[in-house]
Order: sequence, then C-alpha cells, then structure tokens
Amino acid sequence: MTSKAPIQPKIQQVDVAILGAGFGGLCAAIKLREAGNDNFVVLEKGEDVGGTWYFNTYPGAACDVQSHMYSFSFATKPDWTHRYADWRQIHDYILDTTEKFGLRPFIRFRQEVCEAHFHEDTGRWTIRTTAGDTIDARYFILASGPLHVPMIPKIKGLEKFQGKVFHSSQWDHGYNMHGKNVVSIGTGGSAIQYCPEIAPEVKQLYVFQRTPAWVIPRDTRRYLGIEQKVFEKFPLLRKLHRARLYWTNESRVWPIINPSIARFFQGIAEAFIRIQVKDPVLRAKLTPDYTIGCKRVLISNKWFPMFNRENVELVTEGIREVREHSIVTQDGVERPADCIVLGTGFVVDPRVYMKDFPLTGLGGRSLVDDWKDLAQSYYGVYTAGYPNLFQLVGPNSGLGHNSIIFMIESQVKMIMESINLVQERGADYIDVKPDVQEDFNRKVQEGFKGTVWTTGCQGWYQSAEGGNFVLWPFSTWKFWLETRKVNPADYDIVKCSAPARVKSKSGKVAKAEA
Repeated sequence: MTSKAPIQPKIQQVDVAILGAGFGGLCAAIKLREAGNDNFVVLEKGEDVGGTWYFNTYPGAACDVQSHMYSFSFATKPDWTHRYADWRQIHDYILDTTEKFGLRPFIRFRQEVCEAHFHEDTGRWTIRTTAGDTIDARYFILASGPLHVPMIPKIKGLEKFQGKVFHSSQWDHGYNMHGKNVVSIGTGGSAIQYCPEIAPEVKQLYVFQRTPAWVIPRDTRRYLGIEQKVFEKFPLLRKLHRARLYWTNESRVWPIINPSIARFFQGIAEAFIRIQVKDPVLRAKLTPDYTIGCKRVLISNKWFPMFNRENVELVTEGIREVREHSIVTQDGVERPADCIVLGTGFVVDPRVYMKDFPLTGLGGRSLVDDWKDLAQSYYGVYTAGYPNLFQLVGPNSGLGHNSIIFMIESQVKMIMESINLVQERGADYIDVKPDVQEDFNRKVQEGFKGTVWTTGCQGWYQSAEGGNFVLWPFSTWKFWLETRKVNPADYDIVKCSAPARVKSKSGKVAKAEA
C-alpha cells in the first residue's frame, strides 16, 4: 500500500496582495482594476466583505459620519434613508459596491494573514495565512484598519463567570436578554449605541463607567422620497450635497485646534446633559472633566435619557472581581449578573495587536521593534525600511472630525502613483527615506501642540509614553493637498539586479563605477 503524498500548501504569485476587505481594501482593489491591473488578491479573515461593518452588528450600530460622506466619492449612493446610516445600510452599500466593480472573484475569505516578510534580493513579499497558504507579491497593502482587534479587559474572575460574556463586536444575537440582569462595561462609541437599545428589554442594566464621554445630539432626520429621487436624477446635486457636508465637517477642526473655541461648545454640551438628565448627582457623574474633543466626541439622543429609567444604574466604582453569577466593585457592593457585554473598544496600538504578527523588512528588521517607542509612518502609508509596503489609515492618519474615507481615497491615490513610479523607473521597489519620515513625524507631533488633544486627558489616541500615533492634527484638505502628488525625491527607488548605487552630494542616486 502506497502512502499518500503530503498536501502541499497553496502558493499564489500576484502583483499586489491586499489585507482586508473593508472600505480601504476595496478602494485599493477598485483603483487597481481601473488601472487595468487584475493581478491582485484580497485576503479577508471574515466570511464576507465589510470590515468593521461586517463584524459590528450590535443593536443600534450606526455611523457617526453623515451617510453621503461615508461612501466613496466615485460611487455615491442617492437613496440613503437617514442622515446617519445604520450598519445594515452601510454593509449593503459595501456589498453593492463589491458587485458593481466585480471584486468578489479577487477576494479570498477566511484567510487571516499571520506573517509577512520582505526579500531584499527579489523585492517581493512572502505573506502567509493561518490557513497555511502562501502569497508571493510585489506589493503588500495593509488595509486591516485600526478597529479590528477587540480589547478584552483583564478582570479578576471573568473566566469563572457562569453567565454569558461577549464583546460588542462579537454580539450574540441568539442570546435573549429579556428579563436578565445585564452588565455593560465601558461607555465608548459602541456602548452608547447598544445600551439604550437593550435597556427596555432587560430586567436591570448596570453601566460601568471609567471615564464619561462628551456626547452631542444626533441628527436622526430621514431623507424624503423626493430628495432621494432628486439625488438619483441629478448627480450634480448629490455631489453638491456631499461637498456641503464635507465643509461643514471640516469646520469642526477649529474647536479641536483652538481649545478656547472648544470650551465655548463645551458649554452647549453641558447644557445638553442638564436638559436630559434629571438627577443632579447622576448628571455630575456623566459630565467629563476634560476639554471637549480631547477624547472622541460621541453622538446620541438616547444615551442620557436612558439613565432616567428605573432599571438602569450608572456604576462608577472600579471592578474588584467577577464571581460566578455577579460582579463586585471596589466598595464591596455585589450586583447580580446574567450577562456581561464588553463595550471596551479595540486594541488600536499596533505594537500590541501586531506582537504576534511577524512583519519584517530590509535586513530582517521588525516593524514591532521599529515601533517600540511610537508607531510612525509617512502620511500613514509608508514606513521606512519596509519597501513596497503600503498602509491605509496607518499611524497619524485617523480623524476626529470628518470622513475617514476621504483620507483612504487620498492614500490609495498615493499608492497607485508609487506603483506607477516603480514601473516607470524599471525598478523593483520603493521605500520612503528615513530622514523624510523623521521630518514628517516631527511636524505631525508639533502639530498637536496647543490643540485640545494636549489639554491633559489620556485616551486611546495616545501611546503609553504620551505620543499621539492615531490622529492627523490638521485639516483634511491639507492632507489632500500634500498627498496629491508623490515626490520621487522622498523615496529610494531601487532595482534589485542593478549595480551598487551611491548618493552624490546633490542627493541624486548614481551608479557606482567599477
């Protein structure tokens, strides 16, 4: 009897490998197709497209950017039903866009990337997945986004809890909360949406708050049928509406970069709390003690009124431990619990969520090691020492006032120009120069000085050492202006088989004489 040959892992050679099938990955795929490049693959760990909007399906999940702005500029949607769409409409839009641009044949689902290594001799990336497959690619685009690894807090006794436990991004829709004692840990962007939705059905809802958030009203208006028809028939009006929303959002940058203006709007936000919360003691607990904008500003019309319900309790004491059927706070009070929902957000520091994801560049250097002090990049796209590696919404390209899709489109344009530049030069790879990246990051960190982000609060925007590695501290039109054209002088553009090259005094690269 002959033994069976071992199953060989799949190896696929492509021009471009894209990690993630959310807005960023799909945008890159669309632009590659438009450029006539179908030699790419999208690796997605989930079972369908959507990224954040595939995984986050908790009750009340919705976007805090207006619908007409939270879509691609080249694929606008005329029939949004609300000013701010819920997750279902957004995911439907992503599904429709995927079909419209014929992307599904290029996407491989249930393919979680676990390591990636650059080979300096060939100028190519070797990318491996947990399924055992290997991708050999010239270019590697990291489009996983910053909000994809759930933050699971370390709480004493949590593993012994006999009830139901799940993170908000892994919502168990099969679990019936009716008549249950439910604990919600966290008061961030997810919790302020799902808590008001589940409060009417549960027996008791305990909302555990570490730090209160500034919450402002949500525009819940619907788009009338006539408005949808007008947007459908007259694309120019749709475009003008989108432009108005963009500049309205962009005006919000002024309170962010001017704390004195922020404090004026803070007074309005405080009045919003006073109007909606009856109990003065409770009102005080829900009012932040930091300048508005220092942490993410949330939007909801239901959050504060929820605390007027008799079956909702705000708990501000720290958690001592979780027991089999209860949760105990530091003051010794024990509260019964049937279900614990972790509304604790996501791990956003790449040094943490990439610690088990080996990614190496020139000379075997490790990205986690290079980012050990602070994650840094060049416009959130390039990182020196990692040729042909491009990120979307990388370090310091996140926003607190406008649509991240605007930033994604600008970054994808940079990537496409970079690929074209390598091809035009007959080269193998492109790598941002270290001094260019250093100068850029110095400018970015200086840009935070005098803004609300430096008024004393500590949030997920900052690293443990204090540097802000998440946000872009300027206007988005400034980002667009600075990234609309790739400057070849900012990069080393290398052909692997070329003779050794040296830099002249002028900074130009020339072939070394034999």
